[in-house]
Amino acid sequence: MSVQKERTDDFLRGLGANERAILERIPWRFLRKLAARAVRAKMRAQFTGWLQYLLPLVVIVPLTLIGAIAQLLDAGWLARPLVGMAGLIFAVAAFDLVTVKFKLRVPEHHPSRNDDLDLFDMMRVRRSCRSFQTRRMSAADRVELMESVRVHVQEPTIGPTPVRLEYIAASLTVWPTVNATEFLVAIVPKEYNRTSVIDVGRCLQKVVMDATRMGLGTCWIGPGADHASILQHLGDRFDPDQEQIICVCAVGYKSSYIPLFLRVFNAQFKRRLPLSELVFADSTFEHPADVTVDPFTQFGRTFEICQWAPSSYNGQTTRCVVTSSGDEVPRVDFYTTTSSQYYAPVALGIWSANWGMGCEALGIDGEFMILTPPHVPNTLPRYDLSWVPNQRG
Repeated sequence: MSVQKERTDDFLRGLGANERAILERIPWRFLRKLAARAVRAKMRAQFTGWLQYLLPLVVIVPLTLIGAIAQLLDAGWLARPLVGMAGLIFAVAAFDLVTVKFKLRVPEHHPSRNDDLDLFDMMRVRRSCRSFQTRRMSAADRVELMESVRVHVQEPTIGPTPVRLEYIAASLTVWPTVNATEFLVAIVPKEYNRTSVIDVGRCLQKVVMDATRMGLGTCWIGPGADHASILQHLGDRFDPDQEQIICVCAVGYKSSYIPLFLRVFNAQFKRRLPLSELVFADSTFEHPADVTVDPFTQFGRTFEICQWAPSSYNGQTTRCVVTSSGDEVPRVDFYTTTSSQYYAPVALGIWSANWGMGCEALGIDGEFMILTPPHVPNTLPRYDLSWVPNQRG
């Protein structure tokens, strides 16, 4: 290894693998060094809970500078709206800082339950909650939530071992969620098993939907969770030699006090790909399935709730292939579009959970299983799981 490479590694040391890989592509060392410092500053702000409140400065400072230059050039017609916009954003950011970061605000109401909604409407109502009220769940809500955990972790799994969900009541270091103080931590054996990761998505999504019915807000957190803070609070409930953490889910009462950055952030993840890009009639992914014709119509809104299933950064990495013969209930094969070992299979597990719950709500009987070649290919998009209808009669 060259001296130059060793020196480069010095200032890249401590960064994540993805960050290192990106920064090492920068051609000049001084630019790599500046970029590494910027990444470290960003990570420090992120995991000290300040980044959400500092990001508006990225807009405020340029607007103010351009407005000041315009004023010097006697272009008041341009300077006034720019400085006014910067002042407005600053006022909103200051309000967020006081009400969200420092929690000086009017107490909020207890959210209402969603018992009046059917499964499909409830799944459409559910959104990732990234700002929570300052109070914790009531004792009754916590008992009901943990009963849901108990029920779903005991259900049959695709993988060889059950998923474990541990409850933590503490302010973990997470991003970008704010003021979350209660979490469910998904734990599986340390030896990697893809089906166990899929089971995390399947199991935890059912708990999330029970929480949604209770009126609780939830937020899946994967890359934004600092595992060191999680391990600190798990204590002897976690064995690092035998287990690994897949993801966490923040849970609690949704707050109406949401930082400006998170409002913009949330808006970017409200879109979903059309079903024509998610559901196919063949494993070559060339022919979209027409879900508006028989025999697919019997699944009603089940395709829709899969379309709106959460995924890491709304990546929508899951695809499905529906195969049928005549009027028979189709088999559904689930695929992932990336080589991700964790976030893609978790997302696929969430899809399959939604599919299973939708079919159950409609009285369509079936089970999940893993088929082996030559039934399905094992290339990208990668096959992972199938839902197979049970024989009737």
